[in-house]
Amino acid sequence: MERFMRKWEIKGISFAVTRHDSLLYAKGYGMADVSAGKTMDASTIMRMASVSKLVTAVGIMKLCENGKLSLDSKVFGEDGILNDTVYTNAMRDPRMRDITVDHLLRHKGGFTLGAGDPMFNTKDIMAVKRLTTPPTNEELTKIVLGRRLGFTPGAGRRYSNFGYMLLSLVIERVTDMNYWDYIREAVLEPAGAYQFRPATNYYADRHDKETRYYPPDNELVEEFNGSGNMVERVYGGSNVNGLMGAGGWVASAADLARLVAAIDGEPGVKNILSDESISTMTSYDEKENMSRGWGEISPDGRWRRTGTLSSTHALVERYPQGDCWVILTNSGVWTGHHFSRDLQRLIERLRSRYGNELPRRNLW
Repeated sequence: MERFMRKWEIKGISFAVTRHDSLLYAKGYGMADVSAGKTMDASTIMRMASVSKLVTAVGIMKLCENGKLSLDSKVFGEDGILNDTVYTNAMRDPRMRDITVDHLLRHKGGFTLGAGDPMFNTKDIMAVKRLTTPPTNEELTKIVLGRRLGFTPGAGRRYSNFGYMLLSLVIERVTDMNYWDYIREAVLEPAGAYQFRPATNYYADRHDKETRYYPPDNELVEEFNGSGNMVERVYGGSNVNGLMGAGGWVASAADLARLVAAIDGEPGVKNILSDESISTMTSYDEKENMSRGWGEISPDGRWRRTGTLSSTHALVERYPQGDCWVILTNSGVWTGHHFSRDLQRLIERLRSRYGNELPRRNLW
């Protein structure tokens, strides 16, 4: 592990391993905060980036089980969940009326990145729209609805952070609750995952036990809110909290593994989803290979979810043999895609070398 951290200049890593829903290993490596002299440990929490989408998908499946919506529920239009006139009048493309909850879960809603990722180009949007403050997610939705879709909903696939933010708004509308509160009440607490927190944007607002984040360079960038202030890229360079269900959660590696244990169908930890919902989230499709919440489902039954921000990388690997390996880092790497693959190779090496030597115990 130390050699891997030196290679990629990673300050700190949180690591957890479960087997058949028992926590066998949880440890922190390196530093959580270099300047403060704080070392990483098993309880350190950090941003999990797009692994948050898995959390949001579980919340949606719970609503389906409770009859609050279905995967085929329309999102926009007079008969949609977000049927406000302000949204309906903003729609430039009539195909938007056909977007379903399932389309958003599977990145098939038709939203593309021709004008950039709306979740990460706040300053550009403010300039074009002549806004003096960052748009709320509701205002951002109206702006994006004023664009053409890149493809007919359901006919293609393009990874969409915006789509998962929309699912957060869907959750709020259907439950009449704050997104964060609903997920905590309906998903995290029943799973026994108590260390999850909404991400904050600035170091001064960090949570207790939350790591410091380290960008791949020391370059200052303009603050996302258009203030003109120059800030650290990982603290104010983008609105991480505003990502909501697309990338806005922080947790420890052990707590993230706990959530997976509650949605894997094994009996060790009480499952918070039905077998049917778990199957719906993890069914393998050779053509699509983009399931609901999980990033990749392999033909051999392995489930994978990754997440990347300038401040962190996250990886969850759940194997059909009952193992789940989770890694979170507090340092960004510019070659994010290559780094994620190297993280996957690291887990494979560790699992091959030490998998059979892990103690038979349960730290939960």
